[in-house]
Amino acid sequence: MRPGNTVFSGLGTTIFSTMSAMAMEHGAINLGQGFPDDEGPAELRERAAQAIMTGPNQYPPSLGMPELRKAVADHDRRFYGLNVDWQSETLVTSGATEALADCFLALLNAGDEAILIEPFYDSYLPMVEATGARAVTVGLDAPYWDLDLEVLAAAFSDKTKLIVVNTPMNPTGKVFTKAELQGIADLAQKHDAYVILDEVYEHLVYSGAAHETMMALPGMRDRCVRIASAGKTFSLTGWKIGYVTAAPDLLTLVNKAHQFVTFTTPPAFQLAVAWGLGQGGAYFQNLATDLEQKRDLLSKGLAAVGFDVVRSDGTYFVTTDIAGLGYNGTDLDFCKEITANAGVSAIPVSPFYKPRDGGIGIPRNMVRFCFSKQPEVLEESVFRLKRYFG
Repeated sequence: MRPGNTVFSGLGTTIFSTMSAMAMEHGAINLGQGFPDDEGPAELRERAAQAIMTGPNQYPPSLGMPELRKAVADHDRRFYGLNVDWQSETLVTSGATEALADCFLALLNAGDEAILIEPFYDSYLPMVEATGARAVTVGLDAPYWDLDLEVLAAAFSDKTKLIVVNTPMNPTGKVFTKAELQGIADLAQKHDAYVILDEVYEHLVYSGAAHETMMALPGMRDRCVRIASAGKTFSLTGWKIGYVTAAPDLLTLVNKAHQFVTFTTPPAFQLAVAWGLGQGGAYFQNLATDLEQKRDLLSKGLAAVGFDVVRSDGTYFVTTDIAGLGYNGTDLDFCKEITANAGVSAIPVSPFYKPRDGGIGIPRNMVRFCFSKQPEVLEESVFRLKRYFG
């Protein structure tokens, strides 16, 4: 038979599927895949259930339900001071991953270059390459994930069409500072590049850090596409509700791709999320406080085991350096070992890099743990790791 698309036919099983299947096989606690182990706010779920029963249940507008688009515009004004016109500058998607695909399809042509900051969310690379564009990568310095703006500047060229900025960042837990964002913004303006802002963890930021959106920086309003997610903000990852904010011309391009990818998204979930975005500040603060306590619980436990724990300022994740345990194998070997033998599953960080010959520049000693679990689950995970490592 004739071959399919070479980008996707060449892909293996994702590391998430691999480690989750192994965790299930061995009865291990799964701290690999990033999702909470609760069901999200009860009132939000009740509103979705009510909307399913009362309707509408037919195709909603492709751009999204007006209630949610208005709520997104109000949210962006409330938290970031952005003056967003909900009718021309907001779009609802079936999750943030669809929004990312829409952006790459809408903005990239064969021969363009897209800059990805490593380690990156694993869907970025194949989606960029599927458009015929070339992914140019710039690595953060492990283990503390520092950004070298001079190295980043050298990655830009006259072919650079866009750069993806994920903050708070999966998998590292890094929250880019305003100074770092300003440096990236200066380069984007100098090279007339778009910026795709993956900000799905915007409300999962912890004490000592603050989420800043590059869209609010001078000169960046018209060249940024901001993506956020109800899945992360309301601990409802299965609902797959994402939303996009962009200037009218940019949003029109993204929507042209969206209409042929999913066209629309379940209306009941949209209506419930619209209500959720309008909640008072206490909800968002309590979400961050709860997760920060879980971060601290797991981080302290891992440090007691012997991991070198890197501070996480945001997201569900904490990264650790396994060299402190005296482990000489790769991060993947380590994750398989603790899944099978310690009963705790984690994710190696090396799959979040663009493959290259010899693996030059890819750290093999960093492992990511997810802490968006119940405290007793985190405590049991630490107990199992302590028992295994003595």
